[in-house]
Amino acid sequence: MREDELRRMATRPATRRTLLKGAGAAGLAAALSPISRAAAGTGTATLVQTAPTRNISGTRLNILLWSHFVPRHDVWYDQFVAEWGQANGVETKVDHINTADVPTAIAAELGAGEGHDMIEHLASLAQYEKSMLDLTDVVEEANRRHGPQLEMAKRNSFNPTTNAYFGFCHGFAPDPGNYRRSLWEVVGMPNGPTSWDELRAGGAQIKAEQGVQMGLGMSNEVDSRMAAQTAMWAFGAAIQDANENVTINSPETIAAVEYMAALFKEAMTPEVFGWNAASNNQLLVAGRASYILNSISAYRTAQKDQAETGEDIYFTAPIVGPAGPSGALAHGHAVFIDMIPQHSPNADTAKEFLLHLVANYAQATEQSEVYNFPAWPTTVPMLQQEGGWLDVDPYGSVPPDKLAVLKTANEWTTNLGHPGPANAALGEIFNLPLLPNMMARAAQGQQTAQESVAQAEQEVNEIFAKWRAEGLIGGGQ
Repeated sequence: MREDELRRMATRPATRRTLLKGAGAAGLAAALSPISRAAAGTGTATLVQTAPTRNISGTRLNILLWSHFVPRHDVWYDQFVAEWGQANGVETKVDHINTADVPTAIAAELGAGEGHDMIEHLASLAQYEKSMLDLTDVVEEANRRHGPQLEMAKRNSFNPTTNAYFGFCHGFAPDPGNYRRSLWEVVGMPNGPTSWDELRAGGAQIKAEQGVQMGLGMSNEVDSRMAAQTAMWAFGAAIQDANENVTINSPETIAAVEYMAALFKEAMTPEVFGWNAASNNQLLVAGRASYILNSISAYRTAQKDQAETGEDIYFTAPIVGPAGPSGALAHGHAVFIDMIPQHSPNADTAKEFLLHLVANYAQATEQSEVYNFPAWPTTVPMLQQEGGWLDVDPYGSVPPDKLAVLKTANEWTTNLGHPGPANAALGEIFNLPLLPNMMARAAQGQQTAQESVAQAEQEVNEIFAKWRAEGLIGGGQ
C-alpha cells in the first residue's frame, strides 16, 4: 500500500495538454472552458481560484497530511496550497507524515490543546468527534455549489446520533481486486476470479502449479483490516447493523473466518501474519502475488519499475460471495477526511480552503494519477464520461481502458461500518488489529472459528459500550 516506501515516482508537470490527453478532448475542453488561469490569477497547480466568503487575509493555515501513496500528488498539493495562500493573504504550511502515525499525532495535539489547523487521514476517525468542529456548514455549501456529496462519503464523516459532520470527506480511492492475468489464464480465468469460490479454487491451483501465492494479509496493518471487512460483507456478515447494534458473532462471520483460514492454508504463506502496509504492494510488484486487494498505487509502481509485470496486472470489481451481489462491496482503500480541531484559531481559513480544494478536484484526480476519486462527482466529469480518464488512462495503461472497471466504483464502494455509519466505535476498531486477528487465530489453528469470533465479539462489545456511554453512538437494543 505504501507506494512512497516502494519507490518515489518521477514527477511530471501537469499541463492542459496532459489533462486533455486520453479524456475525450472535446468533453474535457468543455469542462475546463470556463476556467482561465490568467483571468483568475492562478498558478500552474490551480484550475480556478475560488473567492472566499469570509475575510481570511492575514491568517494562517497549518495542515497535517498523510503522505500520499502517489508522490506526485504531494508535490502538486504543496504548490496548490501555497498558491491559494498567496492569492488570499494566508500564510500556509503543510506537514506530511506516514499515514499510520496520523492518529497518534492527532491524540498528541488534542492533548496539548494546540497544533495544526486541519488534519487529514485516509479513514474515518469518528472517535475524535468531541474535539473537532462540526463541518455541516462546509458540506452544505459544497453541496450547494457542486450538487450532492456521495452517500458513501457522507456516511464516512457524518454522525446520525449527534447530527454532526465530524469531518469533511472530499474524495476516496477505490479498492478493487488486483490480479496477474497471465497466472489466471492458465487456470481458465483470464478475467480474474468473479467469486470467492473462484478465488479460493484458482488461487490454490496457481500456488500449487505455478508457485505463486495470494496476498490477503492477516496482520496489524490497514490493508489486512480492509480485506477482513470485505470478506465479511461478501459472506453477509457485519460488525454492526444499520442501527449500530453489534452483530459480529453470527454464522455468517464464522463462515467468513473459516473461509479465510482455508484460503491461507491453500493459497498463502505465513508471511501474511507479519506484513506491514507496503507488503502486499511489494509482493505484487515483485511478481510474487496472484491476487491482492488494493488501490491502483501498486500498479502505478509496477508501471514504472517492472513494466512487464505492470502490463500483466488487471483489476476486478469486488467479487461475489454467499451474500450475493449485494455483499460484493469494498471500503474505500483510502477515504480522504479532513478534520478541524476546536483548538484551531484559523477554522474559517481551513473551511475556505476545503471549498477551494473541491472546486479544483480535477487537478487532485489528475495529479494523483487517477488515484483520487471525487466525493462530489460533478467536479471531475472527465473521470466517468465516455472516452474519459478511465476509458483512456492518461498515464499509459496497456490496454488504455484497463481502469474502466473503476467506472462503477461509486456503486460498490461503501463506508466503514456498513450497514451502519462510520461511528466512533468503528473508528477505534479499524485502528486496531481486531478483525485481522480474528481471521489469523483461526488460520493459525490457535482457536476454532467460533472461538475466535466469540473473542472478537467481546472486544467489540467493550468498545461499543465505551462510546455509547460517551453519547456518540446509538443502538444498544
